[in-house]
Amino acid sequence: MIEEAFRVLGTPVVGGILVVSDHASNRVPDDIDLGIDPALLDQHVAIDIGVAEVAKRLAEKSGFAAFLGNVSRLVCDFNREEDAPAVIPHASDGHDIPGNLFDVAGREERLARFHRPYHSALSDLIKTAPPSLIVSLHSFTPKLTTRPEELRPWQVGILYNEDDQASRLAIPLLEAEGLVVGDQQPYSGKLLNASMNLHAEGNRLPYVGVEVRQDQIADAAGQETWAERLGRVAEAVRQQLGR
Repeated sequence: MIEEAFRVLGTPVVGGILVVSDHASNRVPDDIDLGIDPALLDQHVAIDIGVAEVAKRLAEKSGFAAFLGNVSRLVCDFNREEDAPAVIPHASDGHDIPGNLFDVAGREERLARFHRPYHSALSDLIKTAPPSLIVSLHSFTPKLTTRPEELRPWQVGILYNEDDQASRLAIPLLEAEGLVVGDQQPYSGKLLNASMNLHAEGNRLPYVGVEVRQDQIADAAGQETWAERLGRVAEAVRQQLGR
C-alpha cells in the first residue's frame, strides 16, 4: 500500500513484528519547494539513510511488516509531536530550510496533509493487527556538521522512554554479536520518542527503538547484514517477552 504520507510493506498480522520507520524517504512532493540545495536530500538531514532498504528486507520475512514514512523529514517530521517546533523544521544541522518559513495556515496545511494521515493510518493498522513487538527503525550520522568534535562510536543505539523492557533484552543480544551498542545513545529516547510514545507506550505494546549508524547500512551488503541481524534479535526479544 502506498499513500502520500506513508507506505506499508508486507502484510501486518496479529501478533507479528511491525517495523516503523518515520524517516525512510527523502521524497519532496512536486508542489513543495523547500528552497534548499537538492544535494541535501541525500544527506542525513533529509532521510535516515539505509533504513528503507533494511525495512524492505525485514518485511519480506514471515511475520514481519513495515510502516514507512513517504516524505522527507524536511517536509514533515513524523517523529515529532504535532505541536513541536521541529515537526516542520526551519533548519537542520546548520542548514536553513527557507521553504518552511510560512504562517500558521501553512503549518496547519502541512500537518493536515502529512502528519495526521501518517499517524492516523499507523494507529488504525495497530488496532486492526496488533503486533507483539514494534521495532522503531532509524539511522544516525557518524558526525554532525554542527558538532564535528562529538564522537559517535556506537554502531547501533537502543532508545526507549518509560517502557525499557524490550530494549533491556535487545542490548545484550546485540552486544553478543561484538557490536558497540549505545544505551540511550546517540541521544535519549526520553527526549525524542514521539512515535513510540504515541503508538507503542500509548497502547502498552513492547517496542525497541533502534538507531543504526548510517555507514553500517549505506550499501546493499550492510543492509542485508542488518536486516538479518535485526530480524533475529527481534524474534529473540519477542520470545523472551513470552509474546
